[in-house]
Amino acid sequence: MNTYSNKIDKNDAEKVKAYLSENGAIFDIPQYTFWRGKTSDCQASYYTSGKLLIQGKNIDNTVEEVKKLISVSSESIKIDCPKYIGTDESGKGDFFGPLIVAGVQSNEENKEKFINWGIKDSKKLEDKKIIELSAKIKANSVHSIIVINPLKYNELYKSFKNLNKLLAWAHAKAIENILEKSPCNMALADKFGDESLIENALMEKGKKIVLKQMVRAESDIIVAAASVLARAEFVKRMSELEKKYELKFSKGASSIVIDEAKEYIKLYSYERLNEVAKMHFKTVQELK
Repeated sequence: MNTYSNKIDKNDAEKVKAYLSENGAIFDIPQYTFWRGKTSDCQASYYTSGKLLIQGKNIDNTVEEVKKLISVSSESIKIDCPKYIGTDESGKGDFFGPLIVAGVQSNEENKEKFINWGIKDSKKLEDKKIIELSAKIKANSVHSIIVINPLKYNELYKSFKNLNKLLAWAHAKAIENILEKSPCNMALADKFGDESLIENALMEKGKKIVLKQMVRAESDIIVAAASVLARAEFVKRMSELEKKYELKFSKGASSIVIDEAKEYIKLYSYERLNEVAKMHFKTVQELK
C-alpha cells in the first residue's frame, strides 16, 4: 500500500472532496475526521488536525490530481512503502543537556493512530503533551532512542570535530537498532547536512535500505513521532540534571543560560561544566 500525506486547509479539502466525489467516492465520517472517501483505487481521509492522508495500491493518478487542486504550504512527502523508519533529534541547539536522536518504524496501524492522536512536530507541542504522546508511540511502534549525555557528547565531538557528523552517526545508530528488531527497506530523516553523512555512517543492515533525507521532514507523521520521542527523552534528561545538581537548566543558548552556567561554575567549578553542557558552543567563551 502506498501513502501520501500533507497538511491542507478546509478550502483545499473541499476541492479534494469534490474531485473524489466526481470519481465515485463513497463518504463516511469516522472519529477524528471531517470526512473519509473511498474509491476503487484509494482511500482518502481528511482529519480534524488538517492532515490529508491518501492510501492505496494505485494512488499515483489521484495524488497528481490532488496536488493540482491544493495550495501546498510545505513540501509534501510520498512514501512508497507501508513500513519505513523516521528519525529526528532534540537538544542540538541547547547548551545544557544531552543530544537525543530517536527513530520510529511505521506499521500497518500506527500511522493512522498517530494522526488521530494529533502527533506533529514536537516543536509545536507542549512538554506535558509530548510526554503523554511518547508513551503511546513507544507502545505502538518499534523504536530506538539514542541518548548522548554531555560527557559522552563532548568526547564524541572531539573525535568527529563536526556536529553534523556526530548527528549522522546517531541517526545511523537509531536506524540500525530498529533494523535489528524489524527489517524494512526505507528510512526518512530530517536533512541537516550533506546527504552522504548518514549514508556513510550506516553499517551492514543500513547499507541495504533506501535512505531519504528532506528539510522539514517532521511534516511526515512517522518522523514527527520520532521528534516527539526525542523531545520527551530530552525533557526527561534535563529534569534529571536539574535534580542532580539542584539548579535550573534552561533550554537554548540565551543570556539566561549564560547566567545559569555561571551559577553552576560557582558551585561546581568550570572544570566540571562538561558534565552538563556542550563545550563546543560559543557560549563557553563567555564563561572563561
